[in-house]
Amino acid sequence: MHVIADGGMGRSGDVVKAIACGADAVMLGAALARATEAPGRGFHWGPEAHHSQLPRGERVEVGAVASLQEVLFGPGRQADGTTNLVGALRRAMATTGYLDLKEFQRVEVVVSPYLPR
Repeated sequence: MHVIADGGMGRSGDVVKAIACGADAVMLGAALARATEAPGRGFHWGPEAHHSQLPRGERVEVGAVASLQEVLFGPGRQADGTTNLVGALRRAMATTGYLDLKEFQRVEVVVSPYLPR
């Protein structure tokens, strides 16, 4: 069974965590909306279809930060994880000693419980 991670994939760390947890693919709506070539010109409509007269969906400004090439493959000019998504995945794999993506998908993941104060 193939798994596609959808929702909240806005930065490189989100992509890395999704793949490490076993996702075969990730949906990159907001991340790709940040490309200067994106049709929304720095805006993302979220999961629903936005309509000016019907109260559904929300048009969110994510900002146009770099070209599509830079968003996907770098070089990253910001340290906030909005660019070089593929490079971040490669770096995470190299840091943890994995060369194969399928092996990286089976990495042991430790989840820290959230303890409210």
